[in-house]
Amino acid sequence: MSHPAAGDDHPLVLGPLLRYVDATSATVWVRTARAASVSVRRAGRTWSAPTFGVHGSHYALVVCEGLEPGSDDPYEVLVDEEPEWPLEGAPPSRIRTLDPGRLPSFAFGSCRTTGSHDAEGVAEHGVDALRSLGVALRDDPGAGWPDLLLLLGDQVYADTTPNPQLKEFMRSRRSLKEPPYEEIKDYPEYDELYRLTWAEPVVRWLLSTLPSAMIFDDHDIRDDWNTSWAWRRDIRATSWWQERIVSGLASYWVHQHIGNLSPAQLAREEVYRGVLEHAASGAAGELDLTEALEALATRADAEPETYRWSHTRELGDCLLVVLDSRAARDLQPDHRSMLDPVETRWLDDTLRGGYRHVFVGTSLPFLLPPGLHDFEAIDEAVAQGAYGRPFAHLGEQLRRSVDLEHWAAFNSGFDEVFEMVMDLARGHRGEAPDSITFLSGDVHNSYFAEVSDVGQYGARSRVTQAVCSPIRNPMPRGVRVMMSMLARSLVRPMRWLRARSERAPDPAYPWTVTEGPWFDNNVALCRVLPTGLELTWVTGMVEGTDHDHPWLRVVSTVRLDPPG
Repeated sequence: MSHPAAGDDHPLVLGPLLRYVDATSATVWVRTARAASVSVRRAGRTWSAPTFGVHGSHYALVVCEGLEPGSDDPYEVLVDEEPEWPLEGAPPSRIRTLDPGRLPSFAFGSCRTTGSHDAEGVAEHGVDALRSLGVALRDDPGAGWPDLLLLLGDQVYADTTPNPQLKEFMRSRRSLKEPPYEEIKDYPEYDELYRLTWAEPVVRWLLSTLPSAMIFDDHDIRDDWNTSWAWRRDIRATSWWQERIVSGLASYWVHQHIGNLSPAQLAREEVYRGVLEHAASGAAGELDLTEALEALATRADAEPETYRWSHTRELGDCLLVVLDSRAARDLQPDHRSMLDPVETRWLDDTLRGGYRHVFVGTSLPFLLPPGLHDFEAIDEAVAQGAYGRPFAHLGEQLRRSVDLEHWAAFNSGFDEVFEMVMDLARGHRGEAPDSITFLSGDVHNSYFAEVSDVGQYGARSRVTQAVCSPIRNPMPRGVRVMMSMLARSLVRPMRWLRARSERAPDPAYPWTVTEGPWFDNNVALCRVLPTGLELTWVTGMVEGTDHDHPWLRVVSTVRLDPPG
């Protein structure tokens, strides 16, 4: 059944987004125009949930349980028992549950700006790879569907607002000549940012029918978020930051985080548990979460060890671990680490053997191009005062100005996680997987890297890094040249320089970039094969002026055979 097209007064403001899916359950997220009961109807069964409110907006996460493994059926969304989705003219949305007998596959990438999809928008932002993937799946229903879309950060850009509709919304509420100027200020502005980012019809349909997992990166909050202790001190001194960080984390919880959780995890989540209890009680009226979410966001920022944004998901006999590499940082100058001690222990407990493949999603690449890794490690030593206070100030300024804040710039945490991974690869945490692959974005170029000759370290797993960035936010051409050099021609000079810097030790397990970098707007596709993995990077292409029908061109394919 099709329903009228959505307008400004449509009961369904945003969504549905199909989020967590396993063999027997699924969750469907929506934003509605009013407090309501939201239902999902599929294969003769119906599941319902009341909306909850935040700052005057209304949301629901409908949990669908008792599904058949390997089933594939269309679904409808009803608001107060009235069918509102799918929209007229749109293809049906479907819930495809995991099939234990099917080899899993997934898509991943990061960094997607908003913008039109006409000639002007393409000239500024390039062809949207996510929208192109949506068109390809929409127009070829028989194509192999991924089991998951993994979005690895910068789902929204809170610190740059090129969208004219968003600017007009902001201008209608406040002066853009006062801090934070044209950056997102508060929760309602985040709400509108998410709406505009996910409302394009093809993308909206894709997100309604392809399960998704997400994690933030810096631009979801602000460029350089938690780069250093000094950065955090300086930003906290502004008049607008506290509202920004609380609004950013609260809106992330609503739009991204709760959809990452399984039904069992939702029942234990400290705030969402209240939503479930309110619904079970039959109490009248909508539950307002504004106060509870602001308290959670305030605490999670001030005491990051008290709340976990990281999450896991099983795909057949594969494990996906998605790491928070932004909010959970330990920024103490004498013990900088990408993960605080609580998060480190969680990862240590989570990385266990017995899976065929293990994927670690972290928005920031773990294995950078070697030349860039060495550059960042040297800068960290300089910024931490290894060569005196005047140089430390210069190192900090360089760190912020050119984003030298990846895992290499948190060397103690980098070494600790690398040892965990190699321990897993050696079979010391249960049966060693065939591969351990880091999945990342952030750097606005894509590449594939691998730890060299792991057998010499007693490892039985291939250890690799796959980066896919951007989905839509191309790197300036001048920077592309430097990134290519840091991946290739500058590797040996940077390694020579690092070897002469006593404060920047060499990595224990060297790696090389074997494929790339590529600078297209990309989405990457990972398929588990009967033996090994296949990783393919695809980019959107437009023929002439036909912007409504972009097609996918293969940029590169990497076949990862089992170790042997």
